[in-house]
Amino acid sequence: MATRRVPLVLLACGSFNPITNQHMRLFELARDHMNGTGQYQVVGGIVSPVSDSYGKQGLVLAKHRIAMAKLALQSSSWITVDEWESQQPDWTETVVTLRHYYGRILKEHERSTGMHNNSSGRAALLASPSPQLKLLCGADFLSTFKVPDLWRDDHVEELVRRFGLVCISRGRLQPEQAVHESDTLSHHRHNIFLVREWVRNEISATEVRRALRRGLSVKYLIPDSVIEYIHQHNLYTEDSERRNEGNVLRPLTKQAQEPV
Repeated sequence: MATRRVPLVLLACGSFNPITNQHMRLFELARDHMNGTGQYQVVGGIVSPVSDSYGKQGLVLAKHRIAMAKLALQSSSWITVDEWESQQPDWTETVVTLRHYYGRILKEHERSTGMHNNSSGRAALLASPSPQLKLLCGADFLSTFKVPDLWRDDHVEELVRRFGLVCISRGRLQPEQAVHESDTLSHHRHNIFLVREWVRNEISATEVRRALRRGLSVKYLIPDSVIEYIHQHNLYTEDSERRNEGNVLRPLTKQAQEPV
């Protein structure tokens, strides 16, 4: 009897300032790879833009980043944009965000399997593999674990042990080296899936914002609907790029306030 595949949801956290074609492409690459393992069946993707309190320079308001992401993903049948993280009054640690979405996914799983207080409901739940949630990221994400005071050690441990990573590598970045150099990542390397992107795509939101500030074309870098929205709301100007200028990222200040 063939083993039933584990339902898998992919979560991408970040600024999405603005969302680019490359952001969306990561989901497609990850789904192909994870489905190809024979162990998982990707059933959904979540784009979770960070809240305004993140404090990154040039970060436009969450309501705009949410709106642009929804416009960009209108044609996707499996990726959704979720506003929960962006609506939090303070920046939310990545692990906390994962916990929130995983709790929601488990509740939906229980409802969909018809779990009731009877033997048939419990049997249906046991027969259906529990869904998993993994963090989708680019290769540069792994290097952030080495930034002093950016991550709590217990959060890194929980992230890779309980959830896991699907990491898309491109260009000259070598995520294998980051895994090798970290005892925590190396210990849980079975739960870190490295996906190679062979079609080079160097689109970055930073370069998109720079082009927009200079009045240059960004067509084919981001969806036309997003370009139209940016122009309608006059986003990504010299003034907007100065937003949060000189601020320390909230993760660094929040970690410093954590009791030892």
